Amino acid sequence: MRMGWIRHGRTSWNAEGKIQGQTDIPLNEEGTAQARMLAARLAGDELRWDAIISSDLRRARETACIISARLGIPLLPADHRLRERGFGEIEGTTEQERLARWGPDWRRTYEGQESDADVTARGLAFIADMREQAPQRNLLVVSHGSFLNQLLHSLCDGLDDSYICNMSYSIVELQEGAWVSLLHNCALHLQSDFGGHV
Repeated sequence: MRMGWIRHGRTSWNAEGKIQGQTDIPLNEEGTAQARMLAARLAGDELRWDAIISSDLRRARETACIISARLGIPLLPADHRLRERGFGEIEGTTEQERLARWGPDWRRTYEGQESDADVTARGLAFIADMREQAPQRNLLVVSHGSFLNQLLHSLCDGLDDSYICNMSYSIVELQEGAWVSLLHNCALHLQSDFGGHV
């Protein structure tokens, strides 16, 4: 089984530096264009995907719809377990607002957000269900930055700690019972000199 993990395209809140969490924000024009860029890359790639699934939040679902249409693969029903981490009161705030209210260590000290353990548990439960339903299926999954960072590091050892950017693309493959990273946090398709065509 192979899984391609994708962070959704850019939104207006991404552009403003606001944390979205589980607030349901749609793609902006740039995010739609980014999704088309990745779809073009995937269409020209030798790897083939059997289906695509996303979280039920609009920015992920819209990204998945664009890719599904370009690749001509089924769009599976959305799964709430793929949602972004819940950030509580921090959702909708800018970095400046977070620093003013919770201080420079807000990422560590703010207690109103969903725990790493809970994020990992729902991600692993989703993967277990997908393996049970169709163990030979190669599946694209569109989700969210904090969720992906937490889950991918729990699946694979030795991944770099780089920021999961909008429209990044990662691939993991199940080999002898363990997940192996084939590609991590790649956004080459967003570069103007990339060979793919929108």
